[in-house]
Amino acid sequence: MATTAPVTRPANPRFSSGPCAKPPTFELNKLADAPLGRSHRAAPGKAKLKEAIDLTREILQVPDDYLIGIVPASDTGAYEMAMWNLLGERPVEMLAWESFGSGWVTDVVKQLKLDAEVKTAEYGEIVDLATIDFGKDVCFTWNGTTSGVRVPSKDLIPADRDGLTLCDATSAAFAMDLPWDRLDVTTFSWQKVLGGEAAHGVLILSPRAVARLESYTPAWPLPKIFRLTKGGKLIDGIFTGATINTPSMLCVEDYIFALNWAKSVGGLKGLIARADANAKAVNDFADQTDWLANLAVDPATRSNTSVCLKFTDARITDSAAFAKAVAKRLDEAGVAFDIGAYRDAPAGLRIWCGATVETADIEALMPWIEHAVELEIAAQSQAA
Repeated sequence: MATTAPVTRPANPRFSSGPCAKPPTFELNKLADAPLGRSHRAAPGKAKLKEAIDLTREILQVPDDYLIGIVPASDTGAYEMAMWNLLGERPVEMLAWESFGSGWVTDVVKQLKLDAEVKTAEYGEIVDLATIDFGKDVCFTWNGTTSGVRVPSKDLIPADRDGLTLCDATSAAFAMDLPWDRLDVTTFSWQKVLGGEAAHGVLILSPRAVARLESYTPAWPLPKIFRLTKGGKLIDGIFTGATINTPSMLCVEDYIFALNWAKSVGGLKGLIARADANAKAVNDFADQTDWLANLAVDPATRSNTSVCLKFTDARITDSAAFAKAVAKRLDEAGVAFDIGAYRDAPAGLRIWCGATVETADIEALMPWIEHAVELEIAAQSQAA
């Protein structure tokens, strides 16, 4: 292992899994066209919101008959909105293989009090999707942000299902090729792969989901901020820029900037290629060591955005304390910020590899991780 500090440093040490690194060309003055101090319902605000929706459709290749809305409270707000409006019409299966999926289970079982079938997997693993009954409504995350485990194949979801699929795609959108014909509800926050500012969510509905909204009324009351229908009809203004509550036009401008940057690097294909290259750099390094490994048990399920790693060195006696110490060393050296594992996940590191991160920075970080590990093992030996 490296005992001296590497010479090359990441030019951008921001590897947080959310909010994530800004696009490489970002500058504050590029948001100067934001209609600040104006109503979002005035013509300039409506035009900006529509532009954001139209660019989202273009880059993600969302079908024309799907609806795209900007909603409050980030991905959490979007996914909660979907569950509270759509679930309860038929049986439900809840799938979880990390903390956010587990949170959706809690909300459905303890808050909505639905008699759902719950299927879970440990961190690093995924539930057996071949056993899922897609005649029911199925709720799941496409990519486990806190576990680094993603759905390995769209073919595991039938196109001719009877139930609805509700997919939390917040760390998958713009980095993975989402199969729209298999997804009825898709949610994400633009703070992830595009490095946008937080607090806004995106809700995408298939025609099947819209039909459910207009034919089914939940048994529970809905807060105003969650309501998608009025008088049994969809509030379609939500999906043309008439947001439920006041959005930050500065954040919307920032999202538009990120979407245009995405176009400049080749759209969805270019974004996926950048994330794939970043994840490969991490995994290639980990595969060459005998002290670091990807948390995902099956390589086919490895995320290309939130890459989660675990330490496997037998000399490590307290994994949690060791991982925290390594992350702290990297932070203090100014080479990697916010890369400790999520608080509910197994001890280790989590390196964001989404498209706004440069592969050269990932490659420069890897020797620094080795250096920090060596220093911490030496410190542990001296303290023993």
